[in-house]
Amino acid sequence: MDKHIKIYVAGHHGLVGSAIWNNLKSKGYTNLVGRTHKELDLLDGVAVRQFFDEQQPEAVILAAAHVGGIMANSIYRADFIYKNLQIQQNIIGESFRHDVKKLLFLGSTCIYPRDAEQPMKEEALLTAPLEYTNEPYAIAKIAGLKMCESFNLQYGTNYIAVMPTNLYGPNDNFDLERSHVLPAMIRKIHLAHCLKEGNWEAVCKDMNLRPVERINGKSSRAEILAVLKKYGITETEVTLWGTGTPLREFLWSEEMADASVFVMEHVDFKDTYREGSKDIRNCHINIGTGKEISIRQLAERIVQTVGYQGKLTFDSNKPDGTMRKLTDPSKLHALGWHHQIDIEEGVKRMYEWYLNCYL
Repeated sequence: MDKHIKIYVAGHHGLVGSAIWNNLKSKGYTNLVGRTHKELDLLDGVAVRQFFDEQQPEAVILAAAHVGGIMANSIYRADFIYKNLQIQQNIIGESFRHDVKKLLFLGSTCIYPRDAEQPMKEEALLTAPLEYTNEPYAIAKIAGLKMCESFNLQYGTNYIAVMPTNLYGPNDNFDLERSHVLPAMIRKIHLAHCLKEGNWEAVCKDMNLRPVERINGKSSRAEILAVLKKYGITETEVTLWGTGTPLREFLWSEEMADASVFVMEHVDFKDTYREGSKDIRNCHINIGTGKEISIRQLAERIVQTVGYQGKLTFDSNKPDGTMRKLTDPSKLHALGWHHQIDIEEGVKRMYEWYLNCYL
């Protein structure tokens, strides 16, 4: 792509979008466009059309999404399917109307069946039932990749769908109710460590930066301890959801961004399927490491990184989610991109970033 091409990055302040934005800037792209949620509500089709009319982007990266962890997915099922479908409909639709030359749609590996053969190849899509806990979100993401695929086949557009594995990194969401597993564990173990050490000042700083159910660092000690206990954080132990046995794959968000920009620069729709295929489907691309770690091992890695000396327990009455979800990134490897940062280094970087938020 030309370095001066006008690129709209939807969701440029989020975990995914901010990493892609920074990667594009580091590679010399000078004409980037982004809007905060306050500036542009992506659920508002009229506002999105007006934005495209005014800005006329030549390329679009759709990194905006309504996301959350297992708890949020279980509770807010309607929000996860409705909001994501609406965001995708508005942005992909306006991209087509405004003759966007290239679009990158970011999905999730939760699109694959609950009991898919491991590691999961792109061909596993729609071969069996989904995991129930995040089914609405997965269906929305499947619809998004199929929308890209279908526009390409009918209209000759160049919309590429990538499915990143579990991501973590700078600007992650650490909300105890809505965050994904890795940032949630880092915050829980950090707060448990502060309580164990009697560092009340650090607890209050954390709560002021990220209030929990409207309880912040200025709330009473009793109120803070009560809300933290609700999320499994006490002065003697930290309790995590599930058994700790599920295996998960994690990718540093800045590497996901590098892979995404690589795809934008070097991969076209024609490169995502075999020439001469009778039925063209499963044209999306997995972005992952091909490596996995158990939730318990991950928690123990975080405990070691934080220096926590208290008790670590798991609540087996809470759901585990999918027991294993490992991607097969061989398609991406064949196209020319490989990851570099493994989970051990990533957890250290993540905790350092979290601590620096207080500085």
